[in-house]
Amino acid sequence: MGIFRKKNQEPDNQSDDEFDEEEEQRPLILFQGATNGKNANIAAYARLAEAGLIPAKELVTDGVLRRAELVKLDVKGERALINFQIDGLNYKGHRLSKQHAAAITQMLKLLSGLDVKERAKPQRGGIRAEFEEKKYEVEVVTKPVGKGVERLQLNIKDLAISLETPDDLGFSAEFKGKVRSATESKGLVIACGPPGSGTTTTAMAMLRCIDGYVYSVFTIADMMGRDIANVVPFEVNEGDELPQTIARLVRNEADVVFIDPLRSPEMAKTVLELSRQVTFMAELNAKDSIHAIHQLIKASGDPEMVSERVNCIVTQKLVRKLCEGCKMAFRPNPKILEKVGLPVETRVLYHPPPKPTGDEEDEEVPEQCTECLGLGYRGRVGMYEFIEFTDELRAAIQQGSSANDLKAIVKKARMQTLQRDGIRLVGEGKTSLEELQRVFRSKK
Repeated sequence: MGIFRKKNQEPDNQSDDEFDEEEEQRPLILFQGATNGKNANIAAYARLAEAGLIPAKELVTDGVLRRAELVKLDVKGERALINFQIDGLNYKGHRLSKQHAAAITQMLKLLSGLDVKERAKPQRGGIRAEFEEKKYEVEVVTKPVGKGVERLQLNIKDLAISLETPDDLGFSAEFKGKVRSATESKGLVIACGPPGSGTTTTAMAMLRCIDGYVYSVFTIADMMGRDIANVVPFEVNEGDELPQTIARLVRNEADVVFIDPLRSPEMAKTVLELSRQVTFMAELNAKDSIHAIHQLIKASGDPEMVSERVNCIVTQKLVRKLCEGCKMAFRPNPKILEKVGLPVETRVLYHPPPKPTGDEEDEEVPEQCTECLGLGYRGRVGMYEFIEFTDELRAAIQQGSSANDLKAIVKKARMQTLQRDGIRLVGEGKTSLEELQRVFRSKK
């Protein structure tokens, strides 16, 4: 298969790929065992290893070199297509045969301690890996699509990059203080966002904002391997429903309880009803805070209960960061500053370098930035919305006000919205106006 590099990477909704004809000889990633401790018996699968080991290493190495957080291998008929997700955008990779894709998939299943012979059920495992003295974890996810064919997804985590604490996520001191205050009274504190937007990471960081020396904080949620100081795991008795578990937690003098995401209307209603006893912190799948409010109203059938029991809602959205190695400064038009809400005294903003058009044969093509590989962006940063349940907002919810009316109240109160926080990032030179527009145009 070889490791192919695109001359100019473009998102898959803009152009097809062009690859260098020559394979580059690069060191390959070193696999260091399955995360579940089930070491692969390579000798027992010698033929599979001969066909799939090097191609599997090349695929993961390519993902690491591109800084991809996610790699997908989808089989369509007799061919398969590789897709890379880099900073939240999809980029098309090259195609290979169905048989080649199957060898890679089975090899990675073997290395991650999964059942190679099982192709009719979804499986999930992981591989510890190292490349150029950096440690990685590669989550291997397979899903059957029929006739013995599986879809492969690799989630690549650079262990040197930590996104755990409020500081890691860029929470300001004011933002941390607001989260802390929201958990001081009984009720429901929500982190919401669409799937894949970092809601779980945000919720865990919010949990770290609570003063564990003053308040008793317990968790009955799946912590996904995270161990947070002063957050005590609480064992749920077999057969107990949430009310019984909360009753036991109250007897243990719990102040705050972190629970699994509110995935069903029934669970959301139950949590709202129990929120007089403790403070709940939970995730909710919703586009933004106003949509979350209406989802809770629909689930409970009781706008008054929602208005009374919810303390705050935090929404996050990820935006790409401008590459520090190649971002370009420009003097903004004062009318643009006024339109987007930036101070008129703002002297400079930034954008990524323009991409070569290729219209002229003698056009001088700038050297590709080694930091971002010519994308103009490197990494992502969060924009955060914090909706406080003021008296005016609570009254409007009880009256059944529309989403637009609720947004008007939020705007009037100058609460921290996604748009306001995004403009702050533009003003700080962390992202561009173009990227902000792209994010708010997207369905997510």
